[in-house]
Amino acid sequence: MDDHSEEWDLLVAGIRQGDEAAAREVANQLYPRVIGVVRAHLPSREEPVDLAQEVFMRVFSRIDQFRRDQPFVHWVVRIARNACYDELRKQRVRPEVRFADLSEHQARYVDTALRDGMAPVSAVAESMEGMEVVERLLSMLGAREQMVIRMLDVDERSVKEIAEETGWSLSKIKVTAHRARKKLRDHLTKWKNELT
Repeated sequence: MDDHSEEWDLLVAGIRQGDEAAAREVANQLYPRVIGVVRAHLPSREEPVDLAQEVFMRVFSRIDQFRRDQPFVHWVVRIARNACYDELRKQRVRPEVRFADLSEHQARYVDTALRDGMAPVSAVAESMEGMEVVERLLSMLGAREQMVIRMLDVDERSVKEIAEETGWSLSKIKVTAHRARKKLRDHLTKWKNELT
């Protein structure tokens, strides 16, 4: 179903009138997108289904807040991203990861990445070890920083797209990305110093 189709308008109208079949259809149609958002922003979460269900509860309880100035699907994705952001903020514990805490494979990957001058987040697609290292690095960032870096560098979204999806200003996104990347570079430099 197209993001801008009249079918979504009919389903939204049905949900507003208490039509359970319309709610089930929305959940069935949008579940893959919602679960994808949850897995992208909370990859270490063991049960993404629970958060996906919470997203749909938020959607259905706030359906009267939906305005037609954006596609319904985008509104739902925004709720999903905000739910992930809320979950990241709840997890506030940002452990310090030392080079010595990495597995042998991860340490070898970091050593190679540092030697080759690879950017930490662009390495996600390079290997499983790289992805594990990036996840550990990202876990040390704040919730907003994690979201922005994942959207910019992992999902390869533009600053404008992120602003549209999150409601954050362009400058807030740029400043957050700059600070997060600096933290990642600083941590990699610290690891490099531990190596020598």
